[in-house]
Amino acid sequence: MADVNPTTVTSLAAGDVTTVVPIVTTMARAYTRGRGFDAGEPNDEIAAVIATAAARLAVNGEQLARKKVDDVEYEYTLRGTFGWTLAEQVVLNRYRVRAQ
Repeated sequence: MADVNPTTVTSLAAGDVTTVVPIVTTMARAYTRGRGFDAGEPNDEIAAVIATAAARLAVNGEQLARKKVDDVEYEYTLRGTFGWTLAEQVVLNRYRVRAQ
């Protein structure tokens, strides 16, 4: 089993694009079980999904929502885990291998 580097986790939470893009790429490859990738490189459609998902994760690596009411500002968990948007899933599902 691969060890998780704490620096990677910190970089991900900080929204470091050089950390986020490879992780989102790995998630996309796992979701599609490698379909849509040629020699490890995603096709244009999957690359677009990776770009949008990585941008969303990089902007808010901690996945927190912030709200300000009058002079009080608070933050709360946006959601428990990272997930694909509906548009991203539509594209990825074109390549996903599904059980029959």
